[in-house]
Amino acid sequence: MRKKFLQKILTGAAIFSVASMLLLSCAKDGKDGLTGPSGANGKDGIDANQTCKLCHNPAMVDSVVSQFIYSKHDYGDTWETEAGNTGCGPCHLQEAFKYVVNNNVPVAFTFNSTTGKWENPYASADYAAYGKISCYTCHDKLHTTYGLSDLTTFTTTAPVAMTMLGGAKTINLPQGGGISHLCAKCHQPRPLTVGTSGIAGGDGRLFPYDSLKNFPNTILWDSTTGATQYWLVPSYRTHNHYGVVSAVYAGLGGIEFTGTSGYLQYTNSKHTTVATCQDCHMAPVTGQAGGHSFRVRNQNNLNAGLTSGSSWNFKGCNNSNCHSGTDAMSAVSGGRFTTTRATVKALLDTLAVHINKLGDGVHPILHVDATSTSGAITNLWLGVSSKNYDGYLDIYDSPTGSNPNGYWVTSSTVPTGKKKLPTMKFVHMGAIINFQFALREYSLGIHNTKYITALLTNSIQKLIDSGY
Repeated sequence: MRKKFLQKILTGAAIFSVASMLLLSCAKDGKDGLTGPSGANGKDGIDANQTCKLCHNPAMVDSVVSQFIYSKHDYGDTWETEAGNTGCGPCHLQEAFKYVVNNNVPVAFTFNSTTGKWENPYASADYAAYGKISCYTCHDKLHTTYGLSDLTTFTTTAPVAMTMLGGAKTINLPQGGGISHLCAKCHQPRPLTVGTSGIAGGDGRLFPYDSLKNFPNTILWDSTTGATQYWLVPSYRTHNHYGVVSAVYAGLGGIEFTGTSGYLQYTNSKHTTVATCQDCHMAPVTGQAGGHSFRVRNQNNLNAGLTSGSSWNFKGCNNSNCHSGTDAMSAVSGGRFTTTRATVKALLDTLAVHINKLGDGVHPILHVDATSTSGAITNLWLGVSSKNYDGYLDIYDSPTGSNPNGYWVTSSTVPTGKKKLPTMKFVHMGAIINFQFALREYSLGIHNTKYITALLTNSIQKLIDSGY
C-alpha cells in the first residue's frame, strides 16, 4: 500500500518536471535591462603611416639622402676593398665601427708573451668587418621608437682615446654635447709601430714619439750599417695615415719641438673650445657643400684637390656667434681666410725645403705626385703645397710595389738609377710627421691656426739648429 503511494508521488513529480520544462521552452524573452556604465577608453594605436612621415618627408630624410650622395662617405669605395679587414675596418666599415664603439675596444698596446710582440688591440671582430657607411653608422637608434628622437641619438659622443698614442692622450671636445667626437673617432691619426729593432720588448711596439723631440740628434736609421739595430726602416708609407684632422683640431699628436730663439708656444685657436665639426661641415647647404655632404667646398670635380676651381660655403662660419663684420670669412684675397692659408702654405713649403736637405740636393726625400689628368688624380692633397707633395716618402720598394719609381733605397742592394737613403735622425722623422699633419689636415691651418703654425715654425727652426 505504502509502496504504491510512493510510486504515485514520484510519477507526479516527474510529470510536473517535464511540464515545467515545456512551459519554460515556450516562454518569450523578457525586455532588455538598463545599459551598464561605459568602460575606460582603450589606448589609441599608432598610425604607422603618419609616424613615418615625421622623418620621411621632402624637408628631412629625403633632402638628407640628396645631400649624402656628395659625401665621400657615400661615393667612396674603400668599404668594398677593406671588407674583412678587422684592423682598418673600424674607420672604413659600418659594422666594424659600431663594434669598437659598442664594445669599448681599447687602444693601449699590449705585450703578447707567446709571440714576443706588442699588439694593437684596436680592431673589430671578423664577423663585424663589413658594411658601407650609411645613416646607421652615426644614427644607431634609427627605427627604434620611430620618433624624431631617433635622429638625435648618435652612435658615440664620448671623448676619443687617441690610437696614435696608444691612449696616452684623449681628444676631448665637449662643446655641442661632444658631437665632434663622433667625427674624431675615425678622423684621427693611426700609430707608427717599431719594426725589426732588437730593442727590449720585441717588435711591433708603439713608436716612441717623445724621443723624437727629446733626442733630436739620435740616429733613426743608419745608411751605412742598416736598420736592424734601430727603431724602424723608413719606407714609402712611413706615416700616421690620413685622418689627422681631429688631432690638429684638438691641438694634440704633433711632435712639439721646443727651443729658444725663433720658437713659438703651442696654443690653440678658438675653434678648439667653441666650435664643433658640424658647425662648418654641416652648415646650411650651398650647391654640393653643407648639410649631409659634410663638405665646405662646392666644386664639380670631387677628387680634384685644391687646384680646381671651387667656391666655399662659409654659412657655418659667418654668424653672430663666430665670424661677422670685418672678421667674416670669404675667399677674397687679403682676408682672414686667404691670408691664413697663404701663410701656412708658405711655412709648409719652407719645411719641405729643410726636410729635403737630407737628400742630394736633386731628388727630394718627400714624395711628389702632380698627377692632374681628369679622372686619374691620385694625390688627395694636390695643390695644398706648391710642389704637390702627398705626405709619403720617395723611397723605392720594388718593381711591383707601391712606389716602383721611387729614388731612395733602404735595402742593401741599390738598383741602377737609385741611391741609398741617407742617415736619418730623430729630428727628421719628427719634422716629417709634422709635415704630414699640416699637409693632410687639408685646411691649411683653418682648423687650428695657432697649433699648426707652431708645429711648422718650430720644425723648421729645429732642422736649422741641427744643420739642415
